Amino acid sequence: MNEPLELLVEIGRHFAATLDIEATMSLALKRIAHLMAAEGGALFLLEGDLDGGQLVCRASHGPVDVRGLSIPAGTGIVGRSVANNAPEMVWDVQNDPHFNKSLDKQFDFTTRSILCVPLSVKDEILGALEMVNKSGGDALFTQEDLTLLEALAGSAALAISNARMAGELAEKEVMRRELALAAEIQRGLLPAPAGEDFPVCGVNRPARVVSGDFFDYFTLYDGRIAFTLADVSGKGMNAALLMAKTASLFRCLGKEDLRPGRLLQRINAEVCETSLRGMFVTMVAGIYDPTTGRLVLANAGHEPPLLHSTDDQFQALEATAPPVGIPPELTGGGPVPEEVIYLEGGSLYIFTDGATEGYVEPGVELGADGFKAMVQSGVAAGQSAQTRIDAIADCLTKDGVVLRDDITVLVIDDAKPLQERLKRGDNTALKVVKRDQAMGENGEDSVFEGSLCALTVPARAESLKLVRRAVSETSTACGFSHEQCQDLVLAVDEACQNVVRHAYGGGDRGGQGNQSQGDIAVDLRREKGSFVILIRDYAPAVDVKKIKPRDLDDVRPGGLGVHFIREVMDTVEHLPPPDGQGNLLRLIKAI
Repeated sequence: MNEPLELLVEIGRHFAATLDIEATMSLALKRIAHLMAAEGGALFLLEGDLDGGQLVCRASHGPVDVRGLSIPAGTGIVGRSVANNAPEMVWDVQNDPHFNKSLDKQFDFTTRSILCVPLSVKDEILGALEMVNKSGGDALFTQEDLTLLEALAGSAALAISNARMAGELAEKEVMRRELALAAEIQRGLLPAPAGEDFPVCGVNRPARVVSGDFFDYFTLYDGRIAFTLADVSGKGMNAALLMAKTASLFRCLGKEDLRPGRLLQRINAEVCETSLRGMFVTMVAGIYDPTTGRLVLANAGHEPPLLHSTDDQFQALEATAPPVGIPPELTGGGPVPEEVIYLEGGSLYIFTDGATEGYVEPGVELGADGFKAMVQSGVAAGQSAQTRIDAIADCLTKDGVVLRDDITVLVIDDAKPLQERLKRGDNTALKVVKRDQAMGENGEDSVFEGSLCALTVPARAESLKLVRRAVSETSTACGFSHEQCQDLVLAVDEACQNVVRHAYGGGDRGGQGNQSQGDIAVDLRREKGSFVILIRDYAPAVDVKKIKPRDLDDVRPGGLGVHFIREVMDTVEHLPPPDGQGNLLRLIKAI
């Protein structure tokens, strides 16, 4: 075996044994240069494409180390070889118009001749091998030199291609593991199922390994339930990271800020500080009270949730603010407007567009009507809320159907809580109160006029906790301070206690204070800058002239409540009921 062939076999073994192509090429260039009697050599690899890419020296041998040298693809003799995918043998570079003389000046070197061959696998150009300055004899590169360099280039090109594929496979495996870890972390951010009797449940089916959707819910200290569903723009790892951040912010801030509109405002401020430009989150947040069926909702740019009533009607609740991630200076800032709803045994469905735009069969979307139809059939069949939304997700993820987007659905189902309220005799959910704008610009007081909340409860002491909570939340929404809200709650509670004890006679009959019969209707209103409370009963009419506060020095039981009510309220007056039955008390407090 002659020396050139032995050298090619040896270099081929090196290429097969290692993925360190640059180290192997440095050795190969040294051996080839010695065999050809060349002064030096270099390996150039193409980064980018031929139009606008760079040829970068990755291995070098000779008196000048040119590793790291970068020249525009298509320039110089090596660039011409790569562009034409053809060898170049130039005996006198000084007479070649493509020779870049400035490089000789840069490295204090004199180039006389160049032999260059391209590196390619099939139609893919990888770079070039270059030898410079043949010495000995007539100092001209020969056809034998070209043949040897082309053979080395073929072996090197295959080795480089294999090394790149191995690197890509390794990167893909690392990415696969990272995505699997991210998916596991995401699954950990979703709430654990709380059981069949819990009124809030959800489902998430990612279209890829990781999802840009999420939902969450948790029980607050007072028994109410905070919930959210969100959809992050974009796909991939960036969307997954933003999803994880937003979910963490909701769980952290949602336990200290019990106003969904303000909560979304705070989350938006945090996201805008750190998220990538152009990424945003459509998000719904709310608080549901299973003891009353009352739900407070804020929607930042998300798909309209669907309210499904017990009479099988649907109502879409449109978003009232832009998505999270839009800088406040572009939107005017302030809390996201809130909407107050009484579910009255119905349910609220919040979902991402993947649930309505998903395919039930190739090319056929489920659509909003299909979503509603599945809800209706599930309710008619007596299915639980979890079973209903699982059925929707299942029909979009069956075999043969391409999952176009993440599917996430959250439902707040008031059916069982209503049954519990009816067992207790509570009849509180009389009406749906919509507040198109719970807060004005820059967070000032509510601008809503009219009835904010209306409820009817049995005239029993234990039922008045519902009234106290309604007064607390409604007065807070109107902008009263914490101390003022407490005084208002106590004043209304005292007025209702008087109805229980005196109007219905529940407190003065042998300790049977919880056996009075009848209802108390409370209407909390905002009228012309004042908070107005209307308290009505259906007991026999009382003699208003006999209702007088006692002197504070007289500490006997009874009568002090009337004094407190008058101290707290600006106006206390008894009005004739509209139908002439019962008693009607109006309390007014300026906001």
